[in-house]
Amino acid sequence: MLKTMVRSALALLLLLGLAAPGHGEEPAQGPVTIRVGKLLDGRGGAMSDVTVVVEGSRIVAIEPKPRENPTWDLRGLTLMPGGVDTHVHIGWHFGRNGKLYDPDDKSAAKETPADIILYAAENAAETLRSGITTVQSLGAPEDSALRDAIARGILPGPRILTSLEPISDDALTPEKMREAVRRRAAEGADVIKIFASKSIRDGGAPTLTQEQLDAACGEARARHLRTAVHAHGVESVRRAVLAGCTSIEHGALLDAATLRLMAEHGTWFDPNIDLVFRNYFENRQHFVGVGNFTDAGFEQMRRAVPLALAVFKTGLETPGLKMVFGTDAVAGAHGRNFEELIYRVEKGGQEPMAAIVSATSLAAQSLGLQDKIGAIAPGLEADLIAVEGDPSKDINALRHVAWVMKGGTVFKNEMRRR
Repeated sequence: MLKTMVRSALALLLLLGLAAPGHGEEPAQGPVTIRVGKLLDGRGGAMSDVTVVVEGSRIVAIEPKPRENPTWDLRGLTLMPGGVDTHVHIGWHFGRNGKLYDPDDKSAAKETPADIILYAAENAAETLRSGITTVQSLGAPEDSALRDAIARGILPGPRILTSLEPISDDALTPEKMREAVRRRAAEGADVIKIFASKSIRDGGAPTLTQEQLDAACGEARARHLRTAVHAHGVESVRRAVLAGCTSIEHGALLDAATLRLMAEHGTWFDPNIDLVFRNYFENRQHFVGVGNFTDAGFEQMRRAVPLALAVFKTGLETPGLKMVFGTDAVAGAHGRNFEELIYRVEKGGQEPMAAIVSATSLAAQSLGLQDKIGAIAPGLEADLIAVEGDPSKDINALRHVAWVMKGGTVFKNEMRRR
């Protein structure tokens, strides 16, 4: 029944003209040439007045000399890899009553699987048009249908990796934890999401033991799956690091010693320090009253904002710490992802080029996709965006994405094609 309703929703999107290729440019015959005035390669390098050659979905060459009569003339813009956001919730949306949709809320109007997938598809399209070409959604069961539809090319959206349903039951024994990981793997999860602490709205205290985390992350490694661990405080993060988990999400209550421990173990750190909080505050009326979105919960989040910023600044000073770009984008935030990166530069003190690398090649590496995306180089997917201005000089240029290509297909064009 779920699959039938999802297929109906996707068919409706096609009829409305929202799905690719109609939503993107017609595929070009032969190589596509892109003349660029300024190019940021996503690995910290920059080039001027070059031509990028794309065949099919991949970059095949970067020519040091400009071509005449290119397919795309982007000399007035800066070309860079598409953004990679390592933490979103692509399906979160506001329901018919104007509140965050919560399927467990008995007072909310029930939505069909078709409703849910349509909202998620809308979020995906907005995310792609903003310049984010890959996301990791952490996560919901419905993510897999959207992921697969986008991969088939029938919907516009970023490349999606998903955890499906997170593992959040702190009563599971270690063996039950392993079973839960095996079940997610069988269902097609790309990553395992684990809650090892309470929400910041509930204080962020640890919820899982060392044995539980050892079991979950150990089972994931045995199945060649990464683990993304929701953890805010010192003890929950320490346990996750010692368990060999792949990444820490949030970490708003950490200290310098724990950041050093993460660096020593090679644990990835995804601090979500701005957009998630700001979006909650700006859309308070849509969240309050749902689950733990209470007045007390909002006060906890306000207290966490300066703490999270301080953790980020300390992280920048921690040798070897691998901090990537993730927003925790939820309802109200999709398509605003780059605002997080701007905040990291303007308020957190990160160098613009380092911020760009964290949202491109470094983020791709954290997802195990460094050989596919995250940089402008021959052999990689042609996930490219062009912005007005130079974000390596002024990070605010990321607010002005004029052109988006994903996998060799252009999905946004505010430039006149020649």
